[in-house]
Amino acid sequence: MNVKLNLKLTDPVIDALSSVTAIFVGLIAGFFILLVSNASQAAYGFEAIITGGFSSLNNLGQVLYFATPIILTGLSVGFSAKTGLFNIGAAGQFIVGAYAAVLVGVRCGFLPGNLHWIAALLAALIAGALWGAIPGIFKAFFNVNEVIACIMTNYIGMYLVNFLITKTVFDSLRNQSMRVLDSANVPKMGMDNIFRDGYIVSSANSGIFIAIAFAVLMFFILEKTSFGYELKACGFNRDAARYAGINEKRSIVLSMTIAGAMAGLGGALLYLAGSGKGITVVDLLAQEGFNGIPVALLGLNNPIGIIFSGLLVAYLNVGGFNMQLYNFAPQVIEIIIAVIIYFSAFALLVRGFIASVNKRKKGEL
Repeated sequence: MNVKLNLKLTDPVIDALSSVTAIFVGLIAGFFILLVSNASQAAYGFEAIITGGFSSLNNLGQVLYFATPIILTGLSVGFSAKTGLFNIGAAGQFIVGAYAAVLVGVRCGFLPGNLHWIAALLAALIAGALWGAIPGIFKAFFNVNEVIACIMTNYIGMYLVNFLITKTVFDSLRNQSMRVLDSANVPKMGMDNIFRDGYIVSSANSGIFIAIAFAVLMFFILEKTSFGYELKACGFNRDAARYAGINEKRSIVLSMTIAGAMAGLGGALLYLAGSGKGITVVDLLAQEGFNGIPVALLGLNNPIGIIFSGLLVAYLNVGGFNMQLYNFAPQVIEIIIAVIIYFSAFALLVRGFIASVNKRKKGEL
């Protein structure tokens, strides 16, 4: 008896296998690069990449710290993608939200207790949301491609924040923003006592739980509410959504606004961690914003998948720091991540091809 096993393309097992395959191919490509660079140290360098994040509790804490902002920017990109939009403006929304949080963190020391860090996070959410709404408005009312609008707002946001920092919270000795007050840092929740090596304390904090909470919230909105259904319907087909009575302009603006809010919150959690990190005044877009694109792609725009892909990218970056002990350039990690992204995109193409073949077969039947 012949038994045919028909797996749907939406089967999470297929999606997971495609992502795992992309990761495996990326790591193999990285190993070959290490071999070409320095064959005698390649095995040690590759081991540092694979085990670096787990080599100590401090490193594991750094993985959680670095994963927090890119999970949120990944959610930002993934949320907009679920609604048919490509939010390439997460870098601008990230830095605008970061500035708002730092400004409140430095200048609003009069706020009592927990209100200070909560106010800083709310300021980042609002600033990021407003900055994300700009390309949404241009898309909805003037039919300006969101990619073009996002690119413009990225650079405007970068230069605007640089200007505002020098006028409001500038530390000229370090060429960056002032350190926020201790009361503005998000609570550690005892993670500083866990993720440490003696006197070396990681920057891990409760921000990772905030990122996970937003991922769960995003999943609930998109999959369990009529509001999320309207956003997705508008993304699939604006004309059909309009015919069904959905206000497509409102949906586009709200989608980009929500995406901007999550990116802005990611910026806040990077600088409100008690790490002493400040916003550097340089003419470079925030890398965390662009890292959200591969994180969303690798996570297949699924909120839960984005959590794991964000942790993976952060883990590889921490391993990359350890790899430098063997005289390898840190750019090798960027190459590995790039290869993973390319093969993730290739997996999407393969699934699309299989879907078209299955449709033709069903038509023949």
